[in-house]
Amino acid sequence: MSLLDKLETILILVAIGLGLALGQVGLVGPWAKKLISPFLVVMLFGLFVKTPLAEIGKCFKNLKFTLTSLGINFIWIPILGYGLGAIFLQNPDLRIGYLMLLVTPCTDWYLIFTALAKGNVTLSTSILPMNLIVQVILLPFYLLIFAGLAGSVQLEPLAASVFWTVILPLGSSLLIKWLIQAQSPIRQSLDRFFAHGVFLFLWLAIFCVFASEARQVWDNPTQFKILFPPVILFFGINFFVGRLAGSLGRFSHEDSVSLTMTTLARNSPVALAVAVVAFPAQPLIALALVIGPLIELPVLAVVAQALLWIGRGQRSRALNG
Repeated sequence: MSLLDKLETILILVAIGLGLALGQVGLVGPWAKKLISPFLVVMLFGLFVKTPLAEIGKCFKNLKFTLTSLGINFIWIPILGYGLGAIFLQNPDLRIGYLMLLVTPCTDWYLIFTALAKGNVTLSTSILPMNLIVQVILLPFYLLIFAGLAGSVQLEPLAASVFWTVILPLGSSLLIKWLIQAQSPIRQSLDRFFAHGVFLFLWLAIFCVFASEARQVWDNPTQFKILFPPVILFFGINFFVGRLAGSLGRFSHEDSVSLTMTTLARNSPVALAVAVVAFPAQPLIALALVIGPLIELPVLAVVAQALLWIGRGQRSRALNG
């Protein structure tokens, strides 16, 4: 884990703090609002560039793991998220943001926590392109099916946001990959830049989100407390679901760790990008997507340590048996 990886949570908190503080100064807020979408588009372009989409077929070498992961991520979790949101979140905007957080699996730092927990990182990496593509395809449908029930989603702005924040950067990244070979100096420079550049533009986007809506956030100080119970419950329930699925599937401990992390980690920047463009007049949706990871990251660190402890126990029993 690099120094930047270790500091990501702190740096996100810094972005939020600076945004809340500076957003009330002069023209910072209005200008920040104009810069959110450009920063997110560049960030997603970088994410798609550094994601090996051409290797998506490799995940089917372990078909049982892939189908189990897809089933939990894209069937079970949306149902669980909708149920928890309906129970705990009366505000429809927070409920939409919460749902968007849950239905978009993580596409980056879950690999770090998988490595920390001694899981099968290669297997986790193979499922990444599939998770990315499926969530891009299904996110609009989840919003129309679940959030649309409350009349909060309109098709036209949602379609426009998906085009500008997903299809455009994805198509551009595929074009770049087709035009420039991976071994070329230009492509290697691009890959090196976005190795950390993705987080840089995410940081800038988070700063702009909070700077543009600083007054709205200050007027809603209780949102963290409101979101905490359903987010924690999601991780608790899904941890046991992942472990049960690994046991029923007779996965090795390393593969089971990978399944647990793949189905626990959320915080896709795709959801944040869609939210700020599709719902510019509903800042609580983006707020939920930024608050969620602040709860998630410490939880994943605890889960990684718990899985290490479980693995040591299994190895100890195997040696003694």
